[in-house]
Parts: sequence; C-alpha cells; structure tokens
Amino acid sequence: MTVVLGIDAAWTETEPSGVAVVSTLGDAWVCNAVAPSYETFLQVARGEAIDWSMPIQGGAPDVDRLLAAAASLAGADVDVVAVDIPIATIPVTTRRIADRVTSREFGDRQCSTHSPNAERPGKIGVALSTGFLSRGYRIATAFAEALGPLQLVEVYPHPALLSLLNRPSRVAYKVSKSSRYWPGMTVDERIALLLAEFRSIDVELRRVFGSFDMLLPSVGSVSRLSHLKRYEDALDALVCCWVGILYAGGQATALGDETAAIWCPTNVIRSDRRDR
Repeated sequence: MTVVLGIDAAWTETEPSGVAVVSTLGDAWVCNAVAPSYETFLQVARGEAIDWSMPIQGGAPDVDRLLAAAASLAGADVDVVAVDIPIATIPVTTRRIADRVTSREFGDRQCSTHSPNAERPGKIGVALSTGFLSRGYRIATAFAEALGPLQLVEVYPHPALLSLLNRPSRVAYKVSKSSRYWPGMTVDERIALLLAEFRSIDVELRRVFGSFDMLLPSVGSVSRLSHLKRYEDALDALVCCWVGILYAGGQATALGDETAAIWCPTNVIRSDRRDR
C-alpha cells in the first residue's frame, strides 16, 4: 500500500491550506479525504463532515497531527508528502535555481513560478520542511534518489495541470487572478468561467481517484468570488497528490539542483531538458 499526502500550503497563517490524502486500493488510487484547510482535514479524520458553506479559517501546519490524521484516514502511514510551497535543504531566502529552471521551462506556457523570500513563505515553509524532516522524510532534490521511503516532494500545480488537462498553456482557475484573466467581465461572469475550469479539473481528478467527498457549487449558488477559493485550494491539494503519485511511479521529472527541486509530470517537460 502506498499513501500520498498533498498540501497546497498557503504562504501565510491567515490563509487556508488545502489538504488531501490518497492511497492505493489494489491497482487503483482512491481519495481518502480532501479538505480546504488544516483544521477541516483534522475534522474529517475525527469523523466529522465538512460544511463547505461555512467560513474557512487559516492556520499554521501541525505536521504530527496531519500525519496522524492522514494515517488514520488511509489506514497506513504516509509514504510521500507532496507540497506546493518552496522547500530546500538550505534556508529559502530568495529565488532558487529550481524556480529559475521551472520558469525557463514553462514561462512561454505562462507557468512561471512565484519568487520566495525570507518572509514568504518564511516560517511557514520552515515549519513544514523541518516538521517532516524531523519525522524522517527526505527532501527530494534533483540529485536525490528518485524513489524511496518517506519522501518530501515539492510540486507546482500549474505545470501539472498542463499534463492533467492536456492544455498548451496555463489553466485560468486562480480566483485571485480572475480580473486579469477576463478584464471587463462582471463578477458573475468570472464566477461562471472559474467554475467551468474547476469542473474540468474535477472531472480529470475523478478519473484518477474515482469519487471523493467534495461537490462543486452551481453557478447560481455563488455570489462572491472569495467563496470559490476553498474549492481552488482543495483541488490544488488533489493535484499535489497526483504529482506525488507520478513521482512514486517514476513519471515525474525534477527541475532544480542539489538543494531543491520542483517535480513536474515528465510528459510536459521538453525532451531536451528531460535528458539532462
């Protein structure tokens, strides 16, 4: 049995972080739980349902509780942790080689990375990486063993979605970027367009994991863009899990160096880089 924990980690404590855990069931993968925040993930592990209509709170990650909750939900300990946040074997205080290589690879597909600094993700990134390292997980750098027990893998959903959805360029699904995607459109129009992309992602994730306990809202039931962020975070957590699966199966490629790497689906890496 293999268990993958996916975390779409917010860079501050004020914003929620999506969390999901998936595991093998025979030859298939199943989603054991998906949640829009650390606390709601722990809530599911306690046997409590998530009310997706209620406000979702941010918070700091508690690695021990997250691992215990994931193990309880999956029925086995976590093998691979896939996180969407900059991590490295050295302090992350500026743009890394992993960020530059990934941006060179995907920049013309509008999937360049954000630039980390000492404050962002700062202590959140440190808390996650040191927490998992203290539990025996190893950061999967570009020069680490591709496979092995207890791996901490950095992923980036934008390039992953190019593979999952077979798209040529960046998928327009980020709530905070909706006015940039569709300038001049009304809030209702942007909600409808975002939900259409959410559904495209949701459909492909269900092809991988089967059913999971998250129902996207209908267009008419959403009046505020901010209400969609919880679904974006949860979907990103599942995308992190999917890349973790590819990593475990030898189908992901590391972009980076000996201190850090962003792992992306191999089939969206250009062949000239794939062989380096």
